[in-house]
Amino acid sequence: MWHKLLDGLQQQDRKSLARTISLIENEVLGYDDFLQKLPSGNTPIIGVTGPPGAGKSSIIDALIGNIVAHQQKVAVLCVDPSSAFSRGALLGDRIRMNVWYKHPDVYIRSLASRGSLGGLTSSILEVSSVLQVAGFDYIIIETVGVGQSEIEIVGLADITVVVLVPEAGDEIQTMKAGLMEIADIFVMNKSDRPDAAAFLKNLLALKNSYAVGKDIAVVSTVAIQEKGITQLYDEINTRLDTPQINDKKLWLLTNRLYQIIQKKKMQSFDKNLMMEKVKQSLHENNVNLYQLASEWAG
Repeated sequence: MWHKLLDGLQQQDRKSLARTISLIENEVLGYDDFLQKLPSGNTPIIGVTGPPGAGKSSIIDALIGNIVAHQQKVAVLCVDPSSAFSRGALLGDRIRMNVWYKHPDVYIRSLASRGSLGGLTSSILEVSSVLQVAGFDYIIIETVGVGQSEIEIVGLADITVVVLVPEAGDEIQTMKAGLMEIADIFVMNKSDRPDAAAFLKNLLALKNSYAVGKDIAVVSTVAIQEKGITQLYDEINTRLDTPQINDKKLWLLTNRLYQIIQKKKMQSFDKNLMMEKVKQSLHENNVNLYQLASEWAG
């Protein structure tokens, strides 16, 4: 099965791609061996992050139009917040981008964050690796959009685009240096609003104060009118043509390696049995997780 799926990926078969991602997300038997045999790819990854309501999906929707107009192929991964209990999510990004849903050069996939706190999802590295061998010219990843915890995208993406709106002034004050650390390009969306000029002035001042020596572009857009999107597309490609060493990628890959080893070590532990043990402790009104962990870990 996995061998046929790999052949399908390399032949750019969308059904094989969709099935492969689903099997990897659910850790179906054989997925680990499949990933070990997966060829490495170099398709550039563009991360798009920013606070909820900034218009990230609208920016991506317009950006897809520019990419398609240049006869290039793009895959989009949209990470949506999920329930901490059911791990389910409202995967609405494909609705907002439904004009591209059946386009032959566009692939859009929504992923649930499944409890991940870095703005992405635990399987994002694996899914990105699959997309990099599936014949795309760009991969765009839209993060959950939860503010300061959006750290993982910096290590994964070649270019990180931070989308803000004029109303986000207070949020910029709290994020400051952290925001400057993750951004390669700032997009001030909804720039037709009355307070946009003042916001842009403050953003440029912060950039000059906190991003000394770093070339961060600032692009003004009105995504729903496709204004400024061509400039954004050009800024992305300019930076991809002159790549910089991403020190944070080392952090992400090392951390992910640690998680993979940790997961393998934990495979012998049955979580359902753990839950029964905790339930029993609750009934006895004697819950000491440290004692329980000592029993399980030996």
